[in-house]
Amino acid sequence: MATFLLEVGTEELPASFVDEAIAQWRDRIPADLDAALLTPSAIDYYGTPRRLAVVITGLPDRQPDREEDAKGPPAQAAFKDGKPTKAAEGFARSKGVAVEDLEIRDTDKGAFVFVQHRIPGLPTAEILTRLIPDWILGLEGKRFMRWGDGDLRFPRPIRWLVTLLDDVLVPLTLTNGSSQCSSDRVSYGHRVLHPAPITLAHASDYPSAMKAAFVDVAIASRRDTIVEQVHAAAATVNGAVQVNPDLLAEVTNLVEWPTAVVGQFDAEFLDLPAEVAVMEMESHQRYFPVRRSLDSPDLLPYFITIANGDPAKAELIAEGNGRVIRARLADGKFFFDADRAQPLNAFFTKLETVTFEERLGSMAAKVNRAAAIAQRLADQLQLSEADQQLIQRAVHLCKADLVTQMVGEFPELQGVMGEKYARHSGEPEAVAIAIAEHYLPRGAGDVLPQTLIGQVVGIADRLDTLVSIFSLGMLPSGSSDPFALRRAANAILNITWAANLGIDLATLLDQVVADFEANPALTIEDGATLRSQLQGFFLQRVQTLLQDEFQLDYDLVNAVLGDNDADYTQRALTNLLDVRDRATFLQHIRQDGTLDRIYETVNRASKLAKQGDLDTQTLDPAAVVDASKFQEASESAFLAALETLLPETIAAQANRDYRRLVAGLEQAAPVVSRFFDGPDSVLVMDKDPAIQRNRLNLLGLLRNHARVLADFGAIVKA
Repeated sequence: MATFLLEVGTEELPASFVDEAIAQWRDRIPADLDAALLTPSAIDYYGTPRRLAVVITGLPDRQPDREEDAKGPPAQAAFKDGKPTKAAEGFARSKGVAVEDLEIRDTDKGAFVFVQHRIPGLPTAEILTRLIPDWILGLEGKRFMRWGDGDLRFPRPIRWLVTLLDDVLVPLTLTNGSSQCSSDRVSYGHRVLHPAPITLAHASDYPSAMKAAFVDVAIASRRDTIVEQVHAAAATVNGAVQVNPDLLAEVTNLVEWPTAVVGQFDAEFLDLPAEVAVMEMESHQRYFPVRRSLDSPDLLPYFITIANGDPAKAELIAEGNGRVIRARLADGKFFFDADRAQPLNAFFTKLETVTFEERLGSMAAKVNRAAAIAQRLADQLQLSEADQQLIQRAVHLCKADLVTQMVGEFPELQGVMGEKYARHSGEPEAVAIAIAEHYLPRGAGDVLPQTLIGQVVGIADRLDTLVSIFSLGMLPSGSSDPFALRRAANAILNITWAANLGIDLATLLDQVVADFEANPALTIEDGATLRSQLQGFFLQRVQTLLQDEFQLDYDLVNAVLGDNDADYTQRALTNLLDVRDRATFLQHIRQDGTLDRIYETVNRASKLAKQGDLDTQTLDPAAVVDASKFQEASESAFLAALETLLPETIAAQANRDYRRLVAGLEQAAPVVSRFFDGPDSVLVMDKDPAIQRNRLNLLGLLRNHARVLADFGAIVKA
C-alpha cells in the first residue's frame, strides 16, 4: 500500500477559504477515489495560509482488474447468414476477444451482441495524474483571481506543487498562459523562521518535515495550540479570555506557527463600553480581549494577538500592535463622545435620509409602520396604558442608533449602542432594554428577548419587514432569501411561543395588510394575494419549527395544521400557542400509547362521516341527532357517550388542556366499537335516508370532537 501527498503552495489565502477548500476536498476526494476503485485506508487534510494539502494512505499500487459486459452492434448487423460481419469482427477486436466469444442477448430494443471482457487496472499514479487538476481547479469560493497572462483562477496565485506517491514524484503541470507550475518534491517552510526550501523524501514525512520547518499544517493542532497559549498568556496578567469561536477559526488560518503575544493599551479606554472595545479588538485587529475573569464582562487593559513571526520579537510585536489598537480605541472614544453629545431622540430625524428600500421609503417610514403594528399587538394583548407608552417610545427610538457615528463604524453594534445611548439620554430602562432586545435573536442559537416591551417591538419590526418585502413580490425561493425573511418569521414564532403571547396572527396579518393598502406612500396591487402568501409562509415556518426545533413527528404536525383545510389553517394562525400545545400533546400521547387506543375508532368514524353532510364545527348532538330514529341500543349508547364528551371538549377548547378531551375519547372508544361491530351493531348506510343521516351525524359529531385536538385523518398509524 502506498501513501500519496498533494500540496498546493500559494500566496497567503483568505482565512475562510482554507476551511471551505478542505470541506470541498472532504466531499470530493473520497468519492473520486472510490469511483476509481482506489479506496484508501485514511485521508488527512491540511491547510495553512500558504498551502492546502492532503495525505492519502493505504492506496493500492493499481486498480484491480475487472470484468465488464460490453454491448456491441445489433445482432442483425453483426451476423449475416450465421457468419460474423466486419461489424462483429471490429467489435471483438476493440475488446481484445475472439469473435467466438461474442453472444447475442435480447434487450428492450431488440437483440444485440455482448461480450464479457477483462479490463486491466491502471496504475495508481496514472489515475492520480488525471484527478489532481480537478481537485485543485475544481475548488469553488468567493473572489477568485487571475494572475499573470493566463485564465487560471484561484483565490491567490499558486507558487508550487508537491505530488509524491511514496518517494516517487508524480509528474503534473498546471499551465497558466505563458507560465507553468510543475510539481516537484520541494516545499517551503515558515517565511521568517525557515525561509529555505525543503526537499521531501517521502509522502509520509510531510507533517513532521513541515513542523521541523516551523509550519504546523494540521488545523486542529494549531487551533488547540492557540487556545492553550491564549489562556496561558492571559494568566500572566491575572486575566482570562472568553475565546470567540469565530475569531479562533479565523486566526487559526492566518498563522502557520502561532505565538501568543500580550499587548497593552491605556486604562482610560476602559471607560468605553466593553462591546465597543471588544469589537475594535476582535473584528478589526483579530485580538483576544482580556477580562477580569471568564464570567466577567469587565475588561483589563490588555489584549492577546497571535503572531506568525519570530517569537523572539514578541516585545516588538506587542508594542506595534499596541500602537494600532490605541489608535482604534481613540477613534471609538471620539465616536462615543460625539454621539452622546445629543440625546438619542435627536437622531430620529436623520432616519429620513436612510433608505430602507427604494419603493418602501425611508427607515423613518419603516419605524412609523412598525409603531402602528406594535399598537395592534398591544391591543390584542390587552396591555396597560403604561406598557403601551413604553412600547411606542421604544419603537420610535429602536433604529435611531443606525445614524450614529459608532454604529456607522460598527454596524454589528446596532441596538447595543442604542441601549447605551438611551440610558445616557434618560430614557426609561424598559425602553433602553427593548432597543437592544428587539434585534434578538440575531442568529441561530441566540437568546430571545426577555422583556414584554422588547418582545412586542421585535415582532412589530420583523412583521413590517415581512409584509413590506412580500408586498414587492420578493418572496424567498430555494436558498435565496436576501432579506432573511425566513429568519424573521422564525423569530416571530419563537418569541411568541417562548413568551406565551396570545397573538392572533391571522387577524394581525389582515390588519397590517389593510394598513398597507390604505397607505398612500405604498402600492399594494392585490391585498388578498398578499394575505394568502403571508399566511402560507407562516404556516410553512410553523411546520418547520415544530418538526425541527420541537422534534415533533411530521404527521402529528400535519394533523394540527390540516391539509388544504381552511378551518385548520385559520385556527393555527389565530392561536399560535394552541397549535404548539396540540402538536406537543399529540407527541406525548403517542409516546405513552394513549393515541393508539383512540386512533382506530376516531379514524374509522371520521372516514365514514365524510359521506354525511354535517359541518365540522357542531359538537352538541341535541340539534342534529334524533333519538326517536334509533333502532339499536348501541345508537343510544353512542349518543350518551357524545353527551358525556361534550363538556370535556368545551373545557379543552377554553383551557387548551386536551387531557380531558382525550380521556373522554378513550371512554367513548368501546362504545363506538360496539356501534360498528358489537352484537347490536348497525349498518350506517341504512336504506332509510333519515336513519342513515342520523347515524352519519353521530359519527360526524365524534369526528368534530376529535378535530378540536387534531385532524386524525392526517395521522399515520405506527
